Amino acid sequence: MESPYAGAPGTGGAVNVPERRYLLEQVDDAALVQYYADGFDALPLDQKILVWHLYQAALAGRDIYYDQRYRHGLAMRAILEAVLTTVPADDEQWKTVVAEIRRYTKLFWINSGPYNNLTSRKFVLKCTPTELLAVAEAAAARGAVFPCGTGESLPALLRRLEGPFFEPAFDPMVTSKTPRPGTDILTASANNLYDAVSMEDLEGFDEKYGLNSRLVKHAGGLSEEIYRAGGRYGDEISRIVGHLRSAIPHAPEATRRALEALVRFYESGDDTDRVAYDIAWVADKDSIVDTINGFIEVYLDARGVKGAWEGIVCFTNEGKTTALRRLADAAAWFEERMPWDPVWRRREVVGVTARAIDVVVETGDAGPLTAIGINLPNDQRVRERYGSKSVSLANINEAYDKAQLPAYRREFCWDEAEVARAEQWGATASEVTTAIHEVLGHGSGRVADHLEGQPQLALKETYSSIEEARADLVALYFVSDPKIADVGLLPASHQGEIVLAEYEAYARNALVQLRRVREGSTLEEDHMRNRQLIVYWLIEHTDAIDVRVRDGRTYYVVVDETAFREGAGRLLAEVQRVKSEGDYDGARELVERYGTHFEPALRDEIVARVDRLNLPSYTGFVQPKLEPVRSSDGSIVDVAMSYPLDFERQMLEYSGAV
Repeated sequence: MESPYAGAPGTGGAVNVPERRYLLEQVDDAALVQYYADGFDALPLDQKILVWHLYQAALAGRDIYYDQRYRHGLAMRAILEAVLTTVPADDEQWKTVVAEIRRYTKLFWINSGPYNNLTSRKFVLKCTPTELLAVAEAAAARGAVFPCGTGESLPALLRRLEGPFFEPAFDPMVTSKTPRPGTDILTASANNLYDAVSMEDLEGFDEKYGLNSRLVKHAGGLSEEIYRAGGRYGDEISRIVGHLRSAIPHAPEATRRALEALVRFYESGDDTDRVAYDIAWVADKDSIVDTINGFIEVYLDARGVKGAWEGIVCFTNEGKTTALRRLADAAAWFEERMPWDPVWRRREVVGVTARAIDVVVETGDAGPLTAIGINLPNDQRVRERYGSKSVSLANINEAYDKAQLPAYRREFCWDEAEVARAEQWGATASEVTTAIHEVLGHGSGRVADHLEGQPQLALKETYSSIEEARADLVALYFVSDPKIADVGLLPASHQGEIVLAEYEAYARNALVQLRRVREGSTLEEDHMRNRQLIVYWLIEHTDAIDVRVRDGRTYYVVVDETAFREGAGRLLAEVQRVKSEGDYDGARELVERYGTHFEPALRDEIVARVDRLNLPSYTGFVQPKLEPVRSSDGSIVDVAMSYPLDFERQMLEYSGAV
């Protein structure tokens, strides 16, 4: 599971340094930020070569995610890139329409398709279909190639895709957990994980490849298109496997075993091979270089079952890892003190590891939008028996902090004391709670035997929101515990200030996140739901948070830290019970009552305040670029890292368009 995306307000305290660029540009409400991986040059050559091959494997699977998100995604991207690479931006005839296509395409790249990654809602081109056709024909005259079907003309192609490009009501939501009347969570979702399948169709169906297949309905019933070599996405998977095989000779023993297991899973698609890979990956605890590659997170699927493809390559940041390792070593101590029914505490805590990493590349579901912390594997059975690995993305946190604009704090903090706490301790508080969320939150607890380690099947569309709420609540409950200072995550002398800064930031975030949802009155993204669930529950059931209005502006003000922690503990006990028992009705009550609905008037107020300041709502990242340095005989003698500072160029290179 992942901690919230980078881009949440109130978490940063640093400012730009003149000698290094972080914030590159803003496209509508999205910021684009360059991140850096300074420790790469110090890696031994064999580790650099390992990173190079894993980097290529991560890039090789990028198109899988575009296709999973939307069945028209790759064709739409090809059209946009064909125009941008052939029609000059300064051509007077096409200047206005190309500028609009460029704006839309950058948002398309950031979100890996035409849907906002946080709200699930569609965004559209603001030129006309006639203008798009005209500029596309101009591009074709200049040699651009378009993804026309057999016998299909360019005008016919664009007519076929007019709905996806221009009509907000056509396939309006990529993932819909609150479906409109006459639909269900699958038929209302535009993602490409299912083809014409409803929830009713699934009744009685024996789904053998839950994580790594697309379900298709046909006259004979349902069938699974398995993601594996020779199956769905077979070409992309074969390329990934080729790069993984090239990486294996350069990998240390534990990493080699994990990569070999991953290759077997990609080739067979069998769940037993996936479990074997998870176990081997968890066992690889000490290698400097690591990768996440495969069908991992299930947020894209309204059912919480199908895995979205992602690729991440990273190396350990030793300077920031010591305290995380101490936290992981103390996992059993915290498990014994979890504020839920002891029957749901783990009987034995094994295999919990944690470290800080510097990311080299993130693709698919992992980038350009990225989490700031990760805990894997997601399989509850593997977690309970073999443990898990947690990572904090140190260079992503740093880049976000460096690019953070201070106006957020001043606009949404109640007074100068809150502003000062956010500026001084916000970044520390965020790092500490992210660590607790990943290491102790996702890595804790057990479920009832009758669930067979798969609570997501019982909790259905509520699972991810409940699991993220559970991990956040663990962090909010324990951040004030003296043990957190003992393991070195924060200074004991300032723990009280850091705790208050975190509680204030958490309450603010539930309010300010509404700026992202500019239509409707419901939240769809699981992290947004879980944050609102917690804050709205605390407002209703405790005296921890005051809702205040001053000069027409709403504020969530933390007035009692003790009540906040005690309330978090009570809610955590219920959330754990719901997960452990697989109580769908209880989970749905929490998510629907507290996490899903909001007042449009409040959202409109927040949007107006943010727009007045021209503040971004979320952040996409530009990644380092790797290139091998070869000797005269073609062997790799070094791997060079550079920083593009150019989002458009990087995306076109990834697509092979330049």
